[in-house]
Amino acid sequence: MNRKLWIVLNLALAGAVVWTTIELRDGWRAAKAHQAATLGRPVAAPPTAPWQPLPNPPAVLPSAYKEVAQKDLLDRSRDPNVPLPPPPVPPPPPPVPPLPVYHGYMNLDGRPIAILSVTKSSEHEAVHPGETIGEFTLRSVNTREIEFAWRDQVIHKSVYELEDNTSPAMQAAAVRTDVPAPVYAPPPPPPAAPGPGEATHFGVKLCNPGDTSAVGSVVDGYRKVMSRTPFGSACLWEPVQ
Repeated sequence: MNRKLWIVLNLALAGAVVWTTIELRDGWRAAKAHQAATLGRPVAAPPTAPWQPLPNPPAVLPSAYKEVAQKDLLDRSRDPNVPLPPPPVPPPPPPVPPLPVYHGYMNLDGRPIAILSVTKSSEHEAVHPGETIGEFTLRSVNTREIEFAWRDQVIHKSVYELEDNTSPAMQAAAVRTDVPAPVYAPPPPPPAAPGPGEATHFGVKLCNPGDTSAVGSVVDGYRKVMSRTPFGSACLWEPVQ
């Protein structure tokens, strides 16, 4: 029984192998036939566009590489944002010198004249408009206002602002400022009363300051004597024995 089953199985396996081989051969033949039919078929070429020459490339300019140079992190000198130094500070304008001193006004034949001086103590000058005095040029003057030009500035002033309002007494006092003030000496002390002064614990009396009594004088039972000490002469009144 087992032998018959073994034979049946072998026959079935052999049949499967034969069938598989036939199927593979038929598939291979069909593929070869399809390949031969496909490759042998002529293929029409598609229409091509007319040929046109390519445009010439633009010229290479340094500005085209500006961004590359600016972003080169290895060299800071290529940074276009270079900080500029601050502009130099102009020096301050010079101060306006003292204005001339106004002393009066005249109008002769329609020509105004200003009596001016550079300082209060300098000589008076008759100045017409357009003439200079010191560092200033007189532009115009009348009984109320006066106008000067100094460099590129025009200075308007009232004549009262430029007048010398110092009185003659004050001017004389200012001139005599170099005279020293008088020195008042205190009055001399009154002469001391003759005779002994304050008593001491040693039985003698002191001399009053400024005592002019002669040495040896006797007053109220005391005689005036002068003795020498390491600190100088000493004036005393000793009791008479």
